[in-house]
Amino acid sequence: MIENQDNLENPENQDGGDDSRIVRINIEEQMKTAYIDYSMSVIVGRALPDVRDGLKPVHRRVLFGMKELGNGSNKPYKKSARIVGEVMGKYHPHGDASIYDTIVRLAQHWSMRYPMVDGQGNFGSVDGDMPAAMRYTEIRLQKIAEALLEDLDKDTVDFTLNFDDTLEEPTVLPTRIPNLLVNGAAGIAVGMATNIMPHNLSEVVDACVAVIDNRDLSIDDIIKHVKAPDFPTGGVIYGYEGVKQGFETGRGRVVVRGRINVETSKAGRERLVIYELPYQINKAVLHQKIAQLVNDKIIEGISDVRDESDRDGMRLVIDLKREAIANVVINQLFKYSELQTSYGINNVALVKGRPRILNIKELLTEFIDFRHEVVVRRTNFELREAEKRAHILAGYLIALDHLDEVISLIRNSRSPDEAKEGLITNFQLSEIQAKAILELRLQRLTGMERDKIREEYESIMKLIAHLKDILSNESLRFQIIKEELEDVKKRFGDERKTEIQYLASEMRIEDIIAEEDVVITISHLGYIKRTSAYDFRQQKRGGRGAIGGKTRDEDYIEHLFVASTHHTMLFFTEKGRCFWLKVYEIPEGEKQGKGRAIQNLINLPPEDKIRAIIDIKDLSDSEFINNHYILLCTQRGIIKKTLLEEFSRPRQNGVNAITINDGDRLLDVKLTDGSSEVMMALRSGRAIRFPEDAVRDTGRGAIGVRGIEVDNEHDEVVGMICAKKDDDAHTVLVVSERGFGKRTGIEEYRVTNRGGKGVKTINITEKTGRLIAIMNVTEKDDLMITCKSGITIRMAVRDVREAGRATQGVRLIRLDDNDSIAAIARLDEQEEQVDLVEEGMVQEAVIIDPETLSADDLAGETPADEEGEAEKDEPTTE
Repeated sequence: MIENQDNLENPENQDGGDDSRIVRINIEEQMKTAYIDYSMSVIVGRALPDVRDGLKPVHRRVLFGMKELGNGSNKPYKKSARIVGEVMGKYHPHGDASIYDTIVRLAQHWSMRYPMVDGQGNFGSVDGDMPAAMRYTEIRLQKIAEALLEDLDKDTVDFTLNFDDTLEEPTVLPTRIPNLLVNGAAGIAVGMATNIMPHNLSEVVDACVAVIDNRDLSIDDIIKHVKAPDFPTGGVIYGYEGVKQGFETGRGRVVVRGRINVETSKAGRERLVIYELPYQINKAVLHQKIAQLVNDKIIEGISDVRDESDRDGMRLVIDLKREAIANVVINQLFKYSELQTSYGINNVALVKGRPRILNIKELLTEFIDFRHEVVVRRTNFELREAEKRAHILAGYLIALDHLDEVISLIRNSRSPDEAKEGLITNFQLSEIQAKAILELRLQRLTGMERDKIREEYESIMKLIAHLKDILSNESLRFQIIKEELEDVKKRFGDERKTEIQYLASEMRIEDIIAEEDVVITISHLGYIKRTSAYDFRQQKRGGRGAIGGKTRDEDYIEHLFVASTHHTMLFFTEKGRCFWLKVYEIPEGEKQGKGRAIQNLINLPPEDKIRAIIDIKDLSDSEFINNHYILLCTQRGIIKKTLLEEFSRPRQNGVNAITINDGDRLLDVKLTDGSSEVMMALRSGRAIRFPEDAVRDTGRGAIGVRGIEVDNEHDEVVGMICAKKDDDAHTVLVVSERGFGKRTGIEEYRVTNRGGKGVKTINITEKTGRLIAIMNVTEKDDLMITCKSGITIRMAVRDVREAGRATQGVRLIRLDDNDSIAAIARLDEQEEQVDLVEEGMVQEAVIIDPETLSADDLAGETPADEEGEAEKDEPTTE
């Protein structure tokens, strides 16, 4: 305790003198209070940024002071000393060095991802050189900084008194840019610190828009937009786990490496060229450190280190000895020097005046909420101003409607006050309106000017209605925020500078495999490959086609399928087995190449072969796999349905999908949702249509039930389709082995029970050959037709005309006498034609002129004799 000893010993002295003013306090409590006050002053007033505009007070005051001084991006430069004096004298009562250091950092392109100050003169260098004194350098605002200050004069943010209560300064800037994430921040307060990494503006804007569209967006979804920090000096982020942890929790660790090229000199010696450094690394210090490591023999194999940097860019050159291995030296540099540096992510910022640790979603949400508040306040301000102007214009219109009386009243008034009172009394005007009329210039009374006043009034009333609509409609306000963010991205957005390099332990193959559609082909002898779908150009009906794969004389393309590289393929064999394979695991081959034996990719027995392929996007999606079915049919007309979930656990040796009877084999497999209609077609030209629910679902080991009756040993099922009920967009396409085909509406096939003989679907003749394929298509689809000779043609479905089910169709592709169609595949979306006519790669298309076709070719749609068809339509019970 602190107290006056004299007062304790001589109570009489307590009644007089200065000693009576001594107050007893507890020194421990006093120290606590004073230190807490000091701590909060440092935390709030100096070291930590505000989550809304991402600025500390000194940065905010510098930008505001430059705006107040008219130091905009389109104005001449002003001396830095003048800005420092302005900011120090009006808003920031601290040393001039702290203000100038702030200005210098805001102007350094290697310190700020998006510099806020446009500097002219010496502002230091990445080598750590000191900037010139403030009296020598000149500055002005960058355009992007003006986006932070935009709408400041529209009551968008609160103002507070400056240090001596003579001026006002903003408590936060109404920024249109998510500046805290974009430029980051670093600071050491009392008992806490912050270290927020800079990010790419385009990515952050995309993330903001995504969060506005879906407030429940997960952090994993946000990471798809904001991939990682993006440093102004570029470099390579080495490892992603710490970055992801920082996004999820607000705390993490990011490892950054410089970029190095390996060059070979004219003498044949290798050298390393460092052209990008980790963030905030001093190049001169790094140069000195590498030289020291060489002198201390910690790193061997280096003969010389020199700095060849110039105005064209950074170039720190390391010459290697002849026996040195470049990769070994590079790894030693990463290990022993600052060429690899780690940064601690610590996202601490002020939220409503209190320090908080924030994850990536909270940072974005706080900015979006602030932008919403700014838009509301700005709209309210503009509405007030518009209503004030509309009020005055309404007074003008009243005066113009009674112009002679108004002029007479003003002329006969003895004073302005009397004229004002007369206007208020006689024309029911407000005092503001009356004053405005008295101040109206005589030239506004001309006819043209009066029309302008009326037009302005109508325009401002529309503006008032629009502003009220904004205030009453939250979705419209968020749409405005999105539009302003997109404008910011368009004006200031750029590409990433920092590359992301995943570690082997955290890398997913899908992350490095480009997602694209590929054509998967499997030959009759079991060779498989994938080729980009763009390698096959679209041709007209009747073309000769292009070479889709070189095969042996006895081999031909049997299956052709289109899928995404990130999907999983389910392969079903003719003996009823199912195997799994990721699309990207299928070897990529040239269009003419035969591919790779499928036995090298999956454990397929030599006597078995692939009969059907199913493309699944994600086998881990429980909702999807428990609501979809695998529908299987055999050549002898057996059909079976099994839940997709039973095929969701891949096994190296495959699983049994269906039990096949002797003399039968699996023919086709479809993925359904359980509510489709099934059609099965026979080689003899008959087809049946029945509802899918007529087939109950069974386990993988079941045999199945009869789908269509097969009359004799020479007939067999050629295909199966599953169509949605009442689907008018799809038609049934049938193709014969000699290249004839047609489309028919599914409604022409009446629904019957499964197990029947079916009805005629194509008129089979010697010219058409037997039926080879049936599929459901739309006019937006493309077809890829492969012949046994290896010729492939891609054509639009819309080029195949619709015809009745009992006709023979039209010629789709002209075949040689000894050739026939081997496989047909449907491309779900019609893709842009890509010409790849190159010597020895693609055979030129020969388009058939209708005038050169024979009468039989042109006829094409001769109705068949349907006598006796009624008997065939009758279903057969099992």
